[in-house]
Amino acid sequence: MKEKQQEKSPIKQNILLYLENKGVTPYEFYKESGVTRGILQQNNGISEDNIARFLAYAPDVNIEWLLTSKGSMIKDGSTDIQISNDTTTSAMPTTSMNPGIGTPYYDVDFIGGFDEVFNSQVNIPATNIVIRGFEKASLWCNVTGHSMEPKINHGDIIALRQCTLNDIQYGEIYAVVLDTIRTIKILRRSPDPSKLRFIPINTEDYDEQEFDKSRIMNVFEVIGSISKFF
Repeated sequence: MKEKQQEKSPIKQNILLYLENKGVTPYEFYKESGVTRGILQQNNGISEDNIARFLAYAPDVNIEWLLTSKGSMIKDGSTDIQISNDTTTSAMPTTSMNPGIGTPYYDVDFIGGFDEVFNSQVNIPATNIVIRGFEKASLWCNVTGHSMEPKINHGDIIALRQCTLNDIQYGEIYAVVLDTIRTIKILRRSPDPSKLRFIPINTEDYDEQEFDKSRIMNVFEVIGSISKFF
């Protein structure tokens, strides 16, 4: 399996694409927006404050495109951005320490130790994430690895909803806890009805696998993923 260097976060890449499209240099952008100088060139996440500064600088940007790369870069019409407070769901991702607002975020990697945290009756989430479009999720956690790139990137956070084997929609992405491993893959039927096929998106570096259904301890629908912003 090939080792890969950490890549620039998708949100940063999209900000750079927006600036390129507008013919704005990074120097001009930093000067006019107040975004932390040099942050776009660093291979790490981007803070909520810097995202807010970018959105104030670029009111025409499509927030869904900025966060997920889906849709058009420029939003249709002139709808104002709705910024979250303690009673509304935010159009941009924010965090809340109010347990009644948003969805719990656990600062743990799904691949490494997630089920111990999920099954704990005393574990407290690090914060709650508030973002429009992810209301179905029951929790957020971290994800590492490259097998689902470019759909889910190393260092992203993923929104999960617990489900059962009977709920599985073949061809969709699921986070699965098996008896000895945890994995995030596309699930499909196997010729053997007692098994499921686990299919990566990055087929250049990762192979398809099959596992017995009897080995599955827990299944979560992957509602979506975003670049970690806090």
